[in-house]
Amino acid sequence: MSDWTLVYSPQAQKDAKRLASSGLKQRAQGLLDVLAADPFGTPPRYEKLVGDLAGCYSRRINIQHRLVYEVFPDRHVVHVLRMWTHYE
Repeated sequence: MSDWTLVYSPQAQKDAKRLASSGLKQRAQGLLDVLAADPFGTPPRYEKLVGDLAGCYSRRINIQHRLVYEVFPDRHVVHVLRMWTHYE
């Protein structure tokens, strides 16, 4: 099984609507495609988060917005937490 399952938080679903209205949908979709193939694949590079979001990862959508996700390798699942703003 090579492809990963993407699961979206309720907040990520709301964020997706904002991205579509701001013209960033295509860029975000490209990142989601990378995650579905391999959540640790590069490019683009990712950051491992610390603090409240320890265990999560982040990829830049643009200078302001980031896609934040956590990975469950045992279940082959990527849980997308946020796709808007900078770590709230």
